[in-house]
Amino acid sequence: MAALSRELGIDLGTFNTQIAEGNQILVQEPTIVAIVIDEMKLVEYGTTALGMLGRVPETIEVVRPLRHGVIAEYELTEKFLNILVRKVTGPTLFFRPKMLITVPYGVTSVEKRAVQEAGLGAGAREVILIPQPLAAAIGMDLPINTPTGNMVISLGAGTTQAAVISMTGIVSAETSQTAGLKIDEAIISYVRKKYGIIVAPPTAEALKIRIGAALPAEEELTMEIQGQDQVTGLPKPVTLSTNEIVEAVQPPLEEIGATAKRVLEKTQPELISDIIDRGVALCGGTALMKGLDKYLTIALGIPAYVVDNPVTCTVEGAARAFSILDLILRTQQGFGA
Repeated sequence: MAALSRELGIDLGTFNTQIAEGNQILVQEPTIVAIVIDEMKLVEYGTTALGMLGRVPETIEVVRPLRHGVIAEYELTEKFLNILVRKVTGPTLFFRPKMLITVPYGVTSVEKRAVQEAGLGAGAREVILIPQPLAAAIGMDLPINTPTGNMVISLGAGTTQAAVISMTGIVSAETSQTAGLKIDEAIISYVRKKYGIIVAPPTAEALKIRIGAALPAEEELTMEIQGQDQVTGLPKPVTLSTNEIVEAVQPPLEEIGATAKRVLEKTQPELISDIIDRGVALCGGTALMKGLDKYLTIALGIPAYVVDNPVTCTVEGAARAFSILDLILRTQQGFGA
């Protein structure tokens, strides 16, 4: 039975959850659910639930079961994961799959146990954990099994993780809760202070994606949004420019840069030399922000570049990690089953 069970790599993220097997991504859904509050009954999940955010009656609540990369609502996470796994395996689990699930670097033993139990509750035969930066490096095809330094910065929604990897192990790393959602919050705060209007998180995210940038732009883009006037409570339109978004996001970007600097300060000079030659690999959805690679190149004094598959490399690495599992478990104390 064990030989016939499937091997699923799962990237359980604050904003998105992905499942891969071999070289194929099977599922990609927003990590969000809608529940009936009185019954705690899950009624929608993923893309459909995301579309309900801010648009539901008081009897229904739209919830992100993960915060900053770790499980905040255990039962909802288990139900959500169970639904996604059944989409892959079918409604009946004749052979329970083996799951390799990513977790942020530095999570506590309690947080690891919650992920393992959620995986087992979702139908896994065995659950193995892998740090997200290591999975990302595998998915990028970095030469991590050699005695050379490779630096990865994973820029997600809930966490920024900077790590130096050598010989299939993490040499130095740090996780910060300043990431994509904090950038959205900075935009919301900026618009409220400058224009006196309140905008919702989806609007802030749209500003970030459509006209946002990490560095000032010579040719600015503009975008008109509708917000709620703080004084009257009525709708109020306002037009923002790229350089206004640049100004708004500087505080969180400075913290992201500081996180990466602290990791470099803890890294041996020999590995730093390798990183200077190879550059710093950026991944995660937030890495797609315009100019962020140039911003980090300036902040770190080392070339930074966005990899070819920034959104999917972590789950792809989790799926591929089954082939070098013994090596990974030898170098990652505290991880595994």
